[in-house]
Amino acid sequence: MKKEIVQLPVEIMPHAAELPLPDYMTAGAAGMDLYAAVMEDVILEPGTVRLIPTGLKVAVPGGYELQIRPRSGLAARHGISLLNSPGTVDSDYRGEIKVILINLGAAPFTVRRGDRIAQMVLCPIPRIKLVPTAALPETERGEGGFGHTGID
Repeated sequence: MKKEIVQLPVEIMPHAAELPLPDYMTAGAAGMDLYAAVMEDVILEPGTVRLIPTGLKVAVPGGYELQIRPRSGLAARHGISLLNSPGTVDSDYRGEIKVILINLGAAPFTVRRGDRIAQMVLCPIPRIKLVPTAALPETERGEGGFGHTGID
């Protein structure tokens, strides 16, 4: 099945000039890895948050958002994740993409220039209109919330 390719204009800032552009690492990958465009190592102590630049600006097409998501390997191996996850790059934003990293692990983590720190996924965003109603249609689940099906 051939997938639609959406053109995404990208401006490469001077501090990312020699870094690779994000790309899909496998044929079935949903996201493209983003690289750290830091000039010096950044040490994330446990429990700390740092804003890491990517050196990229993009023009997201109308009707889409660019989601910024954690990388599962960093989360599983080091406890590194993203706050505000997934982050959203709106179609009218033209500033640099920056990644809000947090160290939820037990040891310091060093972010080095060119490290793959997050991934980005282009997602369609339909516009919605809220329609007030006196009651919602019934479902089998109803108002069952967190943990309503049990622990098992």
